[in-house]
Amino acid sequence: MLACLLSPLWAADTPSPMQVYAAAATNPVTHDVELVVSVTAPYKTKTLRIWMPVPQSDNVQEVLNSEITTFPVTIVPQVATESVFGNKFAYCEFQNPQGAMIIRHKLRIKVSELHWNIDPDKVQTVSTWPDEFAPYLRAEEQAVVTDSRFEKLLDMIVPKRSNPMRDLGAVMDYIDNNFTYDHSKASLRASSVHALKYRAGHCSDYHGFCAAMGRLMKVPTRVTYGINTFPKASPSHCKLEAFLPPYGWVSFDISETQKLVSLIRSDATREQTARETLVAAAHARLMSGFRDNTWFKQTQGTDYDLVPRAAQRVPVVRTIYAEADGVAIADPDPSAAGETAFSWMTAQRFESVPPVKNPFADPASLRH
Repeated sequence: MLACLLSPLWAADTPSPMQVYAAAATNPVTHDVELVVSVTAPYKTKTLRIWMPVPQSDNVQEVLNSEITTFPVTIVPQVATESVFGNKFAYCEFQNPQGAMIIRHKLRIKVSELHWNIDPDKVQTVSTWPDEFAPYLRAEEQAVVTDSRFEKLLDMIVPKRSNPMRDLGAVMDYIDNNFTYDHSKASLRASSVHALKYRAGHCSDYHGFCAAMGRLMKVPTRVTYGINTFPKASPSHCKLEAFLPPYGWVSFDISETQKLVSLIRSDATREQTARETLVAAAHARLMSGFRDNTWFKQTQGTDYDLVPRAAQRVPVVRTIYAEADGVAIADPDPSAAGETAFSWMTAQRFESVPPVKNPFADPASLRH
């Protein structure tokens, strides 16, 4: 038992939230991306403020080119980095806006597919985390909240703690078996409280809930928001990351795996045994740590102050955050059935070399 505990007296290999990804990177794809956001402020707004995430290069994604322009008013964006998680934003301020204000971001980004190939028995339990991990273990924030309600449920899901990965896997299985993907019940805020109440929502609710449960088990977690590079109503999508020594930050996509499994099980053209084989493969890919090359990261973490400071801290930023005279403009969800009133919307276009398919809608991707 003692052999699997990392001493609080850290050695040269001290875990750090700044560690680069340790996954095997394969199948690189270069995406030419154009994101166009149209924001219409309420009538007689004096100041419209918009923050747009700017993706950054790391060891698994490389930003090759980036250009941000505005229309019909020309604004030179102010680019700055917030201090908690290191997220970068382009800030535009429009005075007395008349009609829609448009921000266009054109970029080229190279992204790899990531496989961590986790062996749960090798995941180490950490007794004391360095102070730098405090933002990833917080119990109280707008998005990821942990309290006695979560503790009670966690004791039911994992009555006896064994290993960080196995315990986190039990939480993921609970979500898969008890949560329903439903845009009409989505918080759009990675709200663990919303997810606990409704057992429904979309990606941010699934991953905000799992992040909360991970923190109760003393596993640092974060919600990472990015862009899917294939046609869909809204390009934004989030994933969960958990810090699991010696693998470091590992990516999990619980909601999309659930949707893939549902697709497989409903496929009447396949024999039952073939369907179950694919279901098992989807589950194994999830639990081993996987990030697709059809997604790139824009932000990491939840509940932080923007730069320049907004009227409030943001729980998450999907494609933009906007305020009109200090009041937040609500995020749209174009996938919510019957929803037609939007103050802002994102249009997107992608060209990928080589061409890509969404691996969470393509069972053939499980045969790799």
